[in-house]
Amino acid sequence: MTSAPEFTAEIFQNEYLASGAREVSAVVSVTSAGAVTTAGADTASSAEIIIVDCSGSMAAPMAKLIQAREATAAAIDVIRDGTAFAVVAGALRAWPIYPANGSMAIANATSRADAKRAVKRLGAHDGTAIGQWLQAARQLFLTRQDDLRHAILLTDGQNAHESAAQLDDAIQTCTGVFTCDCRGVGTDWEVAELRKISTALLGTVDIVPDPAGLTADFEALMTASMAKQVADVRLRVWTPQHTTVRYVKQVAPAVEDLTGMRKHVTELAGDYPTGAWGPAESRDYHVCVDVQPAAVGQEMLAARVSLVQDSDAGSQTLAQGLIKAIWSDDERMSTRINRHVAHYTGQAELAQAIQDGLEARTAGDDTTAADRLGRAVEIARESGNEASAKLLAKVVDVDPVTGTVRLKPKVAAADEMALDTRSTKTVRVKK
Repeated sequence: MTSAPEFTAEIFQNEYLASGAREVSAVVSVTSAGAVTTAGADTASSAEIIIVDCSGSMAAPMAKLIQAREATAAAIDVIRDGTAFAVVAGALRAWPIYPANGSMAIANATSRADAKRAVKRLGAHDGTAIGQWLQAARQLFLTRQDDLRHAILLTDGQNAHESAAQLDDAIQTCTGVFTCDCRGVGTDWEVAELRKISTALLGTVDIVPDPAGLTADFEALMTASMAKQVADVRLRVWTPQHTTVRYVKQVAPAVEDLTGMRKHVTELAGDYPTGAWGPAESRDYHVCVDVQPAAVGQEMLAARVSLVQDSDAGSQTLAQGLIKAIWSDDERMSTRINRHVAHYTGQAELAQAIQDGLEARTAGDDTTAADRLGRAVEIARESGNEASAKLLAKVVDVDPVTGTVRLKPKVAAADEMALDTRSTKTVRVKK
């Protein structure tokens, strides 16, 4: 068995504020150290559900359904012994594929083989109601008491057969019950729809333009999930009286705004979800608070940031860091921007610029689209975000002499969707 990893939290900020200044920004870098093998240690119990789109469009072409079957089988092979698992099909409703009785099986050589045989019988018909699929997964997860609950959701189309409100309701009821990685195969699905699900359920969203890529993607997703060891870790932000939390964002490995997910703890503290963790993971969070200005030379604790997890003995603190504020009349000190804060502020702006530019392009506003995507090109180049730069190069042309950005007259739908889905992925601060 393996023990849970240990955590550290490091604070990066410029503590000095100009006289009268209120805003305090800091980047909290959280790292989990590799787990140590110990024979007597307890490990978190896990449950996995694979949700496969079986609407009629999955058979047009049939390669989508065939590859989805193979990818699901490959993911099942990765599930370790002792893990609860199930496979759910989704169309206008959701129904169990394995186990057929609507329960969850325990992974071993026999159950994995049985599940893969059942997956071979997946067919395609009817329409798409993704909220129904999520609700079915939730009901299955709630039949057990596992610590780690994770789903993979695959679709090739839009949520055409239920209202946006119905999907929102389903997402809300599933929030906090399980995490969900969403994948869209082909180009007929809607990025915003799957991003809404993945953001609320603390997962990822991405495009698999060619169905042949599903197997490798599903294997990677399940391998990552099997590595998780600590469930439901939260970032607790305590602030003194008369201090307001402006926002809390995850900024690496991807930008995710956690501000609206705050859960009240006390009048001075709130929790923000970070999901499950495995060994040797590192994530960065940008915390911004407004404080009451103090006299020059005065120092105050602007916020205390803790990584916490509930246990049988109560709330356990895994790591902690302090965000400070010192008022100074030295302009050189108070105007210096910490490079971690500056870098991730730029990465958040990069993601927003890409999404704004693509939205304007879809609306036919080429002027705004060129301006926003041009700004994205500039930030990507300055920050060394080569992945975003390569994706942008498939959507815009940049004059090498003037630097002028022009929209490409023809852009493949898959390239545009890849830029959109991966716009929130960031690069870390260079050491």
